[in-house]
Amino acid sequence: MNAPTLKEIAAGNAQDTPATNPGPSALRTVLLAGGAAATIDIVFAFLFFGWTIGISPLRVLQSVATGWYGRASFEGGLATAAVGLVSHYFILIVAAWFYYLASRRLPLLNRSPLACGVAFGIAIYVVMTFVIVPLSATPARALTLSVVSVGQFLIHPVVGIAIAMIVRRYAPFQPAA
Repeated sequence: MNAPTLKEIAAGNAQDTPATNPGPSALRTVLLAGGAAATIDIVFAFLFFGWTIGISPLRVLQSVATGWYGRASFEGGLATAAVGLVSHYFILIVAAWFYYLASRRLPLLNRSPLACGVAFGIAIYVVMTFVIVPLSATPARALTLSVVSVGQFLIHPVVGIAIAMIVRRYAPFQPAA
């Protein structure tokens, strides 16, 4: 198949195939998926924790930065909140990168983005809760069923779905010819 001519594109007659319309690059897809997931997650955290236990957005972001600074994060003001925000986005962009890479090898991830997104979101929650946070400077706390743990568990399937849907939309699996 030949690339469409400018005349075909202007007339709306160009075929919309991966060869003629490759869509965003892998980097742009991963940044979009991770950025969207991180935004959904942090807005949920601001609203949920503000409403249920009265925590300000600044405190939410500082709690993310406890992974770097421990309890001292809460004394760092806007600086540690900014570190928390950047860390939050970085973590979910890396998660989107993993999903994107897996989707190149496993067509199921793009065929079933809702189910796979829910599973991936739960996997993110499990890895963060039971691996990353315990290895960080975040103060240890008992694993109990609390408003915080319920809130974090509830949003992660949505975060996974956002990543899965964006990867499917902008980087669908293309079997080798």
